[in-house]
Amino acid sequence: MSGSRVFFFNRYVYPDHSATSQLLTDLARHLAAYGEKVLLVGSRQRYDDPDASLAAQETADGFEIRRIGGSRFGRGSLVGRALDYLTYIVGAARLLWHEVQPGDRVVLMTDPPMLGAVLGPLASRRGAICIHWLQDVFPEVAEVLLGRLWSGWRTAPLRWVRDLALRTAARVVVISPGMADRIVAMGVACERIDVIENWTDDETIRAIPPDANPLREAWGLQKVFVVGYSGNLGRAHDWRTMLEVADALRHRSDIAFVLIGGGRGQQAFAAAATERSLGNVSLRPYQTREALALSLCVPDLHWLSLLPALEGLILPSKLYGILAAGRPALFIGDPEGEVATHLRTAEAGIAIAPNDVAAAVAVLERLADEPGLLAGMGAAARRALEDSHTREHSLRSWSRLLGGSVLCRRRSS
Repeated sequence: MSGSRVFFFNRYVYPDHSATSQLLTDLARHLAAYGEKVLLVGSRQRYDDPDASLAAQETADGFEIRRIGGSRFGRGSLVGRALDYLTYIVGAARLLWHEVQPGDRVVLMTDPPMLGAVLGPLASRRGAICIHWLQDVFPEVAEVLLGRLWSGWRTAPLRWVRDLALRTAARVVVISPGMADRIVAMGVACERIDVIENWTDDETIRAIPPDANPLREAWGLQKVFVVGYSGNLGRAHDWRTMLEVADALRHRSDIAFVLIGGGRGQQAFAAAATERSLGNVSLRPYQTREALALSLCVPDLHWLSLLPALEGLILPSKLYGILAAGRPALFIGDPEGEVATHLRTAEAGIAIAPNDVAAAVAVLERLADEPGLLAGMGAAARRALEDSHTREHSLRSWSRLLGGSVLCRRRSS
């Protein structure tokens, strides 16, 4: 498909540290290295800094970046966030209409929500090949998280427009089999759905023994069993269970809890820990991508979570970083869900239901007291990643999709 370009639309792009930005950066570099003309279309904000003003245009590692100006309310309120979404979509639509040419491939992600529903028809009218890359499923996610504000008749028009856009796209890329099942139920043909898992930088991120990690020493975490959370702790995650666990284990001076990242859940966790005078809890900010190889190896055990009602709608991409770091995980969510199944199959972690504090305490105490069991689960985590979840595997899947015969036929039709 020489001569055509690949456009990726997502609010956060290089050099932002957010998960979707890092995925896009990896994919853009990979495609550019194989001769594709790649253009990322993002906003001028950073994920954790709405006041940032990144350059409107930039070139990095062989791919082009365009950034759209707009409102800068950030993630503090739903109304402000909605205005940020709207101004990005308007600017992105304008750029698409003027820049995209027949035969170009347009990949639409899910930040902001409904991006694909708005830009998909425009891309088709321009003669482009439209691909939806779903990191979550909206408005179903909003219905779970916001309740009656987003339910029933209020979301019916959004569903109708979304479903139409998905059914008429050239391809729909999802990040898990459970999400694929959801999309099939919306009337999208199975043969136009591709499951391509997210990934992490598994070449740089590898297991580092605790006593060889300078970050543990810098953070004062030597000679303790560290339970860690890395990334955004938001509405989709259960933090209250682990707060109660930390409270129940306050007497264990050899067990520490560290939260690395941000989000409203982290803020609430921190406030509650301060109110309860939990000296075993510490917070650290988001780490740069270069520092992830160290920060992901700070915990002896990672915890991650997903509300059970969100199964099939979201898959926490932080799972892949945990596996790459050779660390086991405690998952708080549906014990029969996709993350739990991943961990159980790999023998790399344990899943418990939300609010089962006693079970979580028992798991942590057992692993803290049995280093051999902990090490075995960590080694199994890394093996599981290398068997089927590497970055190279996912990037090659994307290359096959974007250059594949299905898209070529679509272009010529």
